[in-house]
Parts: sequence; structure tokens; C-alpha cells
Amino acid sequence: MHCPVDRFDTRSPSMPTTWRLWLILGLVLFLSGCATLAPNPPQDQSNICEIFREQPSWYDYARDSQEKWGTPIATQMSFIQQESSFRSHVRPDRKRYLGFIPGPRPSSARGYAQAQDPVWGEYRDQAGSTFARRTHMKHATDFIGWYNSRTRAQTGISLSNPEHLYYAYHEGAGGYRRGTYRNKSHVLRAGSQVAARANRYQTQLNSCEAEFQCRRFYQVGPFCRR
Repeated sequence: MHCPVDRFDTRSPSMPTTWRLWLILGLVLFLSGCATLAPNPPQDQSNICEIFREQPSWYDYARDSQEKWGTPIATQMSFIQQESSFRSHVRPDRKRYLGFIPGPRPSSARGYAQAQDPVWGEYRDQAGSTFARRTHMKHATDFIGWYNSRTRAQTGISLSNPEHLYYAYHEGAGGYRRGTYRNKSHVLRAGSQVAARANRYQTQLNSCEAEFQCRRFYQVGPFCRR
């Protein structure tokens, strides 16, 4: 009886290499697809009402974080605008040698909140989950809420003080207590910008927040949060 030759015969030396190439290609396509499917940055980042009209789920995430950790919605979104301009997969630019040779990145910061690897690991262990992603707004807002809550416990900064919360966010609680931010003009400027934006966002949100509350069909009666 004649048996057909198995086209996936493992004796062929080229097959393992071929499958590795297909596996690598599939992984690259998967990762690029994740970045492609991420929401585009809002067109008008100066107005929190317009931001939430483009991405109403972001309001839900920030609202959940506020209720859980205490940082106001406007402050959370001001942090994210400052850190990433609402770009989900942004990372610090690589250093360039001779103007064109790519070198290492200056830090491991990544995602909406620009959280670095060590502190992101702490967040996942203490408050998040193994599957938390820096590129997802739900986890970014929760991270900022968690971090600011920890900052308040360590330094006494009020959650209604976005400027100094940002200084501690940038420098860490230890750096903040040592006052390292005072000698960094770019950090002082960024903190001032965060505070001004948070105040503006809060004023805007006061006029439009009702649009994003109870908008789902099941959010009625006691299930509606106002």
C-alpha cells in the first residue's frame, strides 16, 4: 500500500526555521495590530468635555479610579495629557549616536501614564492585576489614583493639590521630600501646567459631566451614579 509523503515531515531541516519565521511574523503582526486598534488621541485636548465625548468609556475609568482612590477625574486626565498627550503606546525617544544610530531609551516609561517598570510592577502586585496594561486607559487611570493615594500617605500632599502631586509623581516620594524638583525648571514648569489644566478641566467637567453619567441603558434608579 502506497503511503503519501507527509508534507510536514520533521526530517526536513528547513521546517523548524520556517515555522520560527512564521511565528515571529505572527507576533509582529499581533503587536502592531494592538497599537493600531488603540484609540487615536483626542483632537481637542484642551477641553475635557470633548475628550470624553470622543471616548466616553474614559470617563467611566476615571470615575472608577476617583471613587476607589480619591484623585479627581480632572487631575487624572491632566496627568495623562502631560505625560503622553493621550497616546497609548508612546515611549521616550531613543538616544541617537552620530545622529542616526539608535541607542537605549533613557527610561522604561511607557503608555498613557508613562509608568516605569519598577513602579508598575509594584502597582500590579499591590493593587492591579497580572493582566494590567500601561497601554489601556482603565489601568492608567487606576495606576495614577493608586500612586497619588500612596503619595498622600507618604508625604501628606492633598489629593486636591495637582501641582505638588505631579512633583511627587515625577520625582518619587523620596525626591519630593528632599525637594529635588525645586532645582529642575522643566519639572516646575510641568507641575504648573498640570495644575492649570486640572483646574480648567474641572470647570469644564462641571458643565458637562451629566452627559456621561447614567448614559447606559442599565444605569437607572439605584444603579445610576451622580
